[in-house]
Amino acid sequence: MVPLVYFVITVGQIQGGSFAVVGAADQAAKVFVAQPDSSTAQAAAEQAVALALSDFGHQPDRATVTAACNPADCQAAGTAVTVTVSLSVPLPFMPFAEGLSATEVEASSTQLVGRYR
Repeated sequence: MVPLVYFVITVGQIQGGSFAVVGAADQAAKVFVAQPDSSTAQAAAEQAVALALSDFGHQPDRATVTAACNPADCQAAGTAVTVTVSLSVPLPFMPFAEGLSATEVEASSTQLVGRYR
């Protein structure tokens, strides 16, 4: 019975991580396109990801955030900014196993830079 309960808890952690990265990517993309320059935009996106992940009980240091712009100028009107968030979901109740993870989940979100900011 104990392995079954552990399996259910692990699946719940993975599902929670999936919800967390979807929300984090969406918020990070929205924050990114609202900033005046690229360095401020990247910092604001990382802060939005950290906040969204901590709301779901995940550690922000286990996540990576990447932003891609099409065309290359991330601040030009009409540019599509895609933010991708990857999270390594840890195994539950394993504080001594730093490098172990149940899986890695990833989500992307795309926003357009508006003409008027």
